[in-house]
Amino acid sequence: MKQLLVVYHSMTGAAEQLARAAVEGARSERAVETRLLHAPDASSADVLAADGYLFATPENLASMAGLMKDFFDRIYYDALDQVNGRPYAALIAAGTDGAGAARQLQRIATGLRLKEVAPPTIVRNGAQTPEQIRARKTVPEADLATARDLGAALAAGLAAGIF
Repeated sequence: MKQLLVVYHSMTGAAEQLARAAVEGARSERAVETRLLHAPDASSADVLAADGYLFATPENLASMAGLMKDFFDRIYYDALDQVNGRPYAALIAAGTDGAGAARQLQRIATGLRLKEVAPPTIVRNGAQTPEQIRARKTVPEADLATARDLGAALAAGLAAGIF
């Protein structure tokens, strides 16, 4: 059975909601086992055991969240040349941009020789003030549906051997 690993970090809830929605979509594909791990709990063994990946992170100060970067720092050299060509997709929760986190994640994935199977999905909430930025987020249903569709498509591709 193929395995999809979803790794996320979230400070205000948006990236976690997106990750959970993607897992919900992926679990519609019975031929794929889907695992959801918070970035601090994910290890090299988890990465090596998976056949595909979905990464969900907030954008903080034009970069991915520090704990998501920590995840990549911890697994990078163990996974290097061990995961070549495996598919991945990314979900970015952002205030008004998201491009910086997407680029950073793409560069790391390129270094790991992962295969991007969809452009980064960036969900913007428009937060501008410190209060808005720090507040708990509720992701709109349309964006959750997009995340569910991404998870379902990634799992279907794994199950069908497309990736």
